Amino acid sequence: MFPVRSKSKYNNKKIVVNGITFDSQKEAMRYSQLKLIEKTGQISELKLQVPFELIPNQYETVERFSKSGKRLKDGLKLVERGVTYVADFTYRDGENIVVEDVKSKATRKKESYIIKRKLMRYLKGIAIKEV
Repeated sequence: MFPVRSKSKYNNKKIVVNGITFDSQKEAMRYSQLKLIEKTGQISELKLQVPFELIPNQYETVERFSKSGKRLKDGLKLVERGVTYVADFTYRDGENIVVEDVKSKATRKKESYIIKRKLMRYLKGIAIKEV
């Protein structure tokens, strides 16, 4: 028999708040907290699911020919997909932009996240605030 998997790898249940679907209750709770903090004026410009391109798509030039063998304009072939980090939240705290991610102990140890976190700091100069 095959093992039965839950819907989420980390047993999170999606939740909807104000018409917005969140990956976990913890993320939805953090959103509610940030909305309250924004209303008090302590932070501004709260955004959700903000993408940061870390490595762009990589292409190589390929020669193209028609079915009759006539040379056509060279084309591009995707050889490596880019890498994007999507922040749970970004907001302005005075003059600073804060990039925030809601992470459990398990997801903080995920190798792909660790690499993206390091790339954000190295390439963009942004330290991700983990909550």
